Amino acid sequence: MALQCGIVGLPNVGKSTLFNALTNAKALAANFPFATKDPNVGIITVPDPRLDKLAELVHPERVLPTTVEIVDIAGLIKGASQGEGLGNQFLANIREVNAIVHVVRCFENDNIIHVDGNVDPVRDKEIIDTELLLKDMETVEKRMDRLKKNAKTGNKDAVKLVDTATLILEHLESGKPARTLELSEDQNLFLNELMLLTAKPVLYACNVDENSVKTGNKFTEAFMKSIADEQAEVVLISAGIEAEIIQLDDEEERMMFLEEMGLTEPGVNRLIRSCYQLLNLITYFTAGVKEVRAWTVLEGTKAPQAAAVIHTDFEKGFIRAEVIHYEDYMQYGSESAVKEAGKLGVEGKEYVVLDGDVMHFRFNV
Repeated sequence: MALQCGIVGLPNVGKSTLFNALTNAKALAANFPFATKDPNVGIITVPDPRLDKLAELVHPERVLPTTVEIVDIAGLIKGASQGEGLGNQFLANIREVNAIVHVVRCFENDNIIHVDGNVDPVRDKEIIDTELLLKDMETVEKRMDRLKKNAKTGNKDAVKLVDTATLILEHLESGKPARTLELSEDQNLFLNELMLLTAKPVLYACNVDENSVKTGNKFTEAFMKSIADEQAEVVLISAGIEAEIIQLDDEEERMMFLEEMGLTEPGVNRLIRSCYQLLNLITYFTAGVKEVRAWTVLEGTKAPQAAAVIHTDFEKGFIRAEVIHYEDYMQYGSESAVKEAGKLGVEGKEYVVLDGDVMHFRFNV
């Protein structure tokens, strides 16, 4: 699936360093390749220990992980909503991604000058939030002007949409992002049509010094308080540590380095998994002697549509799905043992795929 997370942030917060660490990450499992589409777009493999455990049981010829796209978006400055700096490019790029990873600087370093003179992640976040809100208000106002003209002709649908647009605009004007507004199903459809920047889900990545990567610091504490009402996910990560890890070619060296830091895995692994969850994605697996593979679908996807991710013919000629829950596969150790235990499910077109399902599709075209 070509769903994308865009990395955003002010200049000199560590955004590009983090992107480089993500796109050059040498995964601790050897089965995670990386491919680059553009200089600023990376296809990042999603670390998933379940894939490796399945491979250990099946012994396939190859193992293929699932992926998510990461986009490095140009740094933003005040006035971006009016086109200052790279504002127009920045905002256009954000509009194209499905979710946002907002990097905030939570470390002091005299050698890295902050664009506003001092480190203040709360202020930095507010700068970007303000620019996104201003652009969204402009978008809603333009749409409202067109809707009001239609409403004057007696168009009842236009009248309803004017009311919804007014509700959205008032919410934005109060300084709140569109994603926090509770709307009806019909109103949400209209909100989605607007493609507002503040409607996108957000993950905050606090870029800290290496001594703060586990427990945080005064900057992260202040930042956490400022977003308490957002119910947003936050990841502590040290771009400096990640940059050092990618310089180590030997897996044993990387493990030793992580242990010295008191870490069990690179921070980019946690960030990638969080991006995956932010996009509302889940993974199902296919497992056979030729390959064990992870596949990406949106949460709530039914079996025929999940089959289409492999090939459209699988959906067209869908007969049934044979499903083994991951935990059962681990408990019994093989597909045949699962069958003998009566744990293999035979599911139809209405089956909703669960994260971790091991699936085999029967179809006829």
